[in-house]
Amino acid sequence: MKTTHHNISFFKTIGSKYIFALLSCFIVAAAVYAASALRETVHYDENYANDRAQIEDLQARYLFALDWQDAETYASTFTEDGIMDWAGGAAQGREAILEEVRGMRANYAVQEAEDAPLRPARRRHMITNVVLKIAGDRAVGRAYWFEFDNRNDERKAYSSAYGHYEDELRKVDGQWLFSKRKIFNEEMADRTAPMTSPAW
Repeated sequence: MKTTHHNISFFKTIGSKYIFALLSCFIVAAAVYAASALRETVHYDENYANDRAQIEDLQARYLFALDWQDAETYASTFTEDGIMDWAGGAAQGREAILEEVRGMRANYAVQEAEDAPLRPARRRHMITNVVLKIAGDRAVGRAYWFEFDNRNDERKAYSSAYGHYEDELRKVDGQWLFSKRKIFNEEMADRTAPMTSPAW
């Protein structure tokens, strides 16, 4: 049988439609699978909301203590053997963390003396984009932080630093505490985040 140009075009058309149909089915199947996998991966049990609320409260108390240089409250947000990994190094244990914050407070007192007679400058920290994975009495967290300062002659606010936290948390006697907090700071070359996303 002689194959004509018309026959070849016909088979090409059928072939293209068949390939397109297969691709469409594949895309739909992939989307369904991805949605199913997401539903299986993201699971919040009945305790998640309460645990998350407690952890967010912990994060807020940590920042209030930092901004007001309340060393005792700041240290109390960590477990007894907790680690604070920051620009000044890694401090382990509440006593070591307490001394770090007392050192910060002393530095701020020097700044205030240098700035006199201007009113004392103030720093304020904000936290956002909080992501948490909670499993029993353990949790890991990621969050952005921002620092605002007004240390200038006009006392005008400006954004002075930003970065993110990578946290490990533990529930001790019903209370969530940081067992480790690593502080990334994008204003410092040796504290910048890696190129890969820190969240999951």
